[in-house]
Amino acid sequence: MINTTATNIETEKEVSNERNIKVPALRFNEFEEIIEESLFGNHYTFHSTNSLSRDKLNYNHGEVRNIHYGDIHTKFQTHFYLVKEHVPFINDDVDLARIKEDSYCKVGDLVIADASEDYADIGKCIELIDINNERLLAGLHTFLARPSQESTSLGYMSFLLKSWKLRRQIMTIAQGTKVLSLSTGRVSKLKLNLPSLPEQQKIASFLSSVDQKIQQLTTKKELLEQYKKGVMQKLFSRELRFKDKDGKAFPEWEEKYFKDIVIKYRLGGNYTNTEEETIYPLIKMGNLGRGTMNTKKLDYIPIDEEIDPKDKIRYGDLFFNTRNTLELVGKVSIWRNELPIAYYNSNLMYLKFDDNFFMNYRLNSYEGIKGLKRFATGTTSVAAIYTKDLLKLKLNIPCLEEQKKIATYLSSIDSKIENVNNQITLTQTFKKGLLQQMFV
Repeated sequence: MINTTATNIETEKEVSNERNIKVPALRFNEFEEIIEESLFGNHYTFHSTNSLSRDKLNYNHGEVRNIHYGDIHTKFQTHFYLVKEHVPFINDDVDLARIKEDSYCKVGDLVIADASEDYADIGKCIELIDINNERLLAGLHTFLARPSQESTSLGYMSFLLKSWKLRRQIMTIAQGTKVLSLSTGRVSKLKLNLPSLPEQQKIASFLSSVDQKIQQLTTKKELLEQYKKGVMQKLFSRELRFKDKDGKAFPEWEEKYFKDIVIKYRLGGNYTNTEEETIYPLIKMGNLGRGTMNTKKLDYIPIDEEIDPKDKIRYGDLFFNTRNTLELVGKVSIWRNELPIAYYNSNLMYLKFDDNFFMNYRLNSYEGIKGLKRFATGTTSVAAIYTKDLLKLKLNIPCLEEQKKIATYLSSIDSKIENVNNQITLTQTFKKGLLQQMFV
């Protein structure tokens, strides 16, 4: 079990007053040893890496694979298993004769990204748990750090480097303006506290099981999203049809103009927006996804500005993005009370149909997106779909009863996706708490 007893923690902290000794707030009961502070360079040595760019790599064939720093930022898991990752080969025409033997990766090595455009990713690392006996190199903008003594347990250090104590130090030593970078000399001086090998092993195993859970949930979410995409294709191509309450086929779908099915449409107000939080969140084009709203980043209407009550958003309101980049213009999203209160601006058009939920799916189907894109005009960076053109859009539409059946079925899949996503968020939050409390 993990020990979180306050009296035990306080007692051990008193012991550590005169030396660089600390204890974690969260600890397995069987471990009571004092954890002393040391330096990263006391436990790891650095080995040379290559500077091969992406054009020197391929995913088809080769004898040596190469870890690119970009993949550390975006793709690879903290605990790196070669057979589970998509790692490129080095092209056959690249001369590897000068590569030293100790530059080839080994199990237990850390590969650290030494460059990033932001503090969140600087110093991000992976730990090589299994490389499948293959030849593997660390590439451009990476450090290759290898355990120099048997003081670290496999899988532990990569988690330690994600803890707030180490992240804070890494962000402090990063240098640069537009692009941040690290040096091996500064990384060697990172202060860390290493418990005994058995305790390291237990912590690594526990956190690895949490990562496994996150990965399983992520895979489940991806499968549900693929299933939904496939069902939408079959529904809107009419390969898959529902029956009415008597088990009979619904009438054939009818091709209709947008102007003949939309009941109401209007643009929002032209409001001043600010990042300073007020009681009036403003939903803008950047908040619209393909069918769903994203409220992670919000702007607000100033408190002293006059607001049209017609611009207040209500559950089930459907919105169309009239202006954006050529790629993103025409996005359609439905409001599901993501916030207690919100308003929309003049780049968004409010739409009302007989069934908004069905039309949210219809306009986000392959045919819907393709049809909308035909009316987009402008440059790559600034494009628009004008109302006069939108009203000319043709869509095949079923009867209202079938619309409701389709919307209900797809909404049930969305609910499952949202439930899994909430589980992922909770598990990630749980892991974040562990990283803050299990390391000192």
